[in-house]
Amino acid sequence: MIAEVAFDAPVDHPFSYRVPAGWAPARGQRVLAPLGGARRVGIVLGLRDGDDAALKPLLSLAEPVPVLDAAGLELARWIAAESLSSVGSTCAALLPPVATPATPAPGERAPAPRPAATPTGAGVELLVGAGRERRLLERIAQAPGALVIVPDVEAAARWAQRLGKARPVLRLDSGVDDDVRAEAWARLGADGGLAVGTRSALLSPLPPGALLVLVDEHDIAHKPPGPPRIHSRDVVLERGARERRHTLLTAATPSVELWVRAADRGGVTMAPPAPGPWPAVTISDTRGILRREPLTPPLARAVRETLAAGRRVLLLVSRLASSLACDECGEITRCPQCALALVYTRAAATLACRLCATTVPLMDTCPHCGGRRLSPFGWGLERVEHAVRRRFPRARVARWDPEASRGARGEAQRAAAAAAEIVIGTRGALRLFGPASLGLAGFVSPDQLLRLPDFRAGERMFGLVWAAAERVGGHGSLVIQSQNPTHYALEAVARQDLAGFYRAEVKFRAELGYPPFRRLALVTVRGGAEGRRLADEVAAALRASSRLTVYPPVAERRERARRIVVKGHADLPAVLAAALEDFRAPRPRSRGIMDVEVDPVEWPS
Repeated sequence: MIAEVAFDAPVDHPFSYRVPAGWAPARGQRVLAPLGGARRVGIVLGLRDGDDAALKPLLSLAEPVPVLDAAGLELARWIAAESLSSVGSTCAALLPPVATPATPAPGERAPAPRPAATPTGAGVELLVGAGRERRLLERIAQAPGALVIVPDVEAAARWAQRLGKARPVLRLDSGVDDDVRAEAWARLGADGGLAVGTRSALLSPLPPGALLVLVDEHDIAHKPPGPPRIHSRDVVLERGARERRHTLLTAATPSVELWVRAADRGGVTMAPPAPGPWPAVTISDTRGILRREPLTPPLARAVRETLAAGRRVLLLVSRLASSLACDECGEITRCPQCALALVYTRAAATLACRLCATTVPLMDTCPHCGGRRLSPFGWGLERVEHAVRRRFPRARVARWDPEASRGARGEAQRAAAAAAEIVIGTRGALRLFGPASLGLAGFVSPDQLLRLPDFRAGERMFGLVWAAAERVGGHGSLVIQSQNPTHYALEAVARQDLAGFYRAEVKFRAELGYPPFRRLALVTVRGGAEGRRLADEVAAALRASSRLTVYPPVAERRERARRIVVKGHADLPAVLAAALEDFRAPRPRSRGIMDVEVDPVEWPS
């Protein structure tokens, strides 16, 4: 026998190995084999008759049973094709670590996984609005089993604790030891039950009747860096359809892609969002002010009243300010073709579009109102903290920035934030608070999010402000200081009107051909002079396809990279793979490195 084995490597084809006499490996089983002078773990994609003495033999079976059945392997192939990753890299990222290597005795055949029966009750439901997590817990309690996919390890621990109050829960994330995770994978496939995991659990075996669940579908953590670069939502929906398995997704503010599918009856059902307890919302107009003090009178007064009532305050500050806005009218400078915020470059004194590469000189006056106060204005965490301590000297104040702190320093920040009356932080600080646990949430300058050169800027700000409102609840206040007080995202939060936001956002996306109406991809080429030449060659190859809209390469000075934005249709991954076939083979690093991401959720800023 000859085994076709795929490894965690950026190559599309498997490698052939001779199977030693008496061995009986199976498709979907992991093996140890020599590759590049080292012992590497790979997965068997196929077996065929043959006896080629020139082939190297397999070294051992890494585990006694296949980790994936035929359906799991096919799903892995689909994920690889959609994300332009190799099957080996896809399996390496989405499978548990090998526990203890086990080589069977000659002639011993590893048992095959239990065949899955056809589940019943198929369908996709989106749970939104107040009480969505309570409804999800009730549905899970009624099911014979479930696989619950959450955004990160922290959420996995939290959900395992919640679900574990009623029945045993298996952990399938990197927050537990490798052997525990591998054992949980095997137990779930053999006995069924309830499991919680992150993206790495997407391929785990499930018995008939078990639910597929994706928590916080809108969270960008569901698409982490590294292959396969695909959102967990897409895999969950594809797996549910293939296995005819009932699928549940929850979201406070669903992605526009999923909302459109639910609204247009695209295979997703959604009950009308149930309104819940909501804070008193104040939108403070900061046009022409907010230069010397970060807190307007309404926000300062709300902080004082909340402290007097013995409740906690969260002040949210954005660390992002990459484009210009008028401090007098609040207008953001945008590309006339793409409607994205133009990126401000201080050194070059220019404004540039990250999509179509349009460049315009820095202007002296606002084209909207004629004002002369155009600036990349923003309040940082330190400036806000200093001002708050000066104004409220007796309050316990802490700063929280999880993006900038790791390890012991992060733990110290967490401890200080837990004891503070006023927490000043970036959007990650919301994770410190549960629903209705705040007396006040204040946004110092959320307009910086709108200035991002990203067509999802409005969606991101809406999601952040809505999440803050849920953490305040019905007995507190939400104060938003904005130079764009009439923006539809803010007005939708003030009215607790999910549908109102999506009506305006979907109209914007449809008019300009942004997802979900077209698909996008980012092709990034890194390197020096060779990288620039490679980027030009890649752009030319992409333009040769009539199925693609290709924008000019945009230079990224900090990363010595050039990014090419590509727009296409539903078949974008296949069209890209065909157009880039000559460039995807491994090459010397000196000739440049190419990276492709389909359906990016974070735009380069």
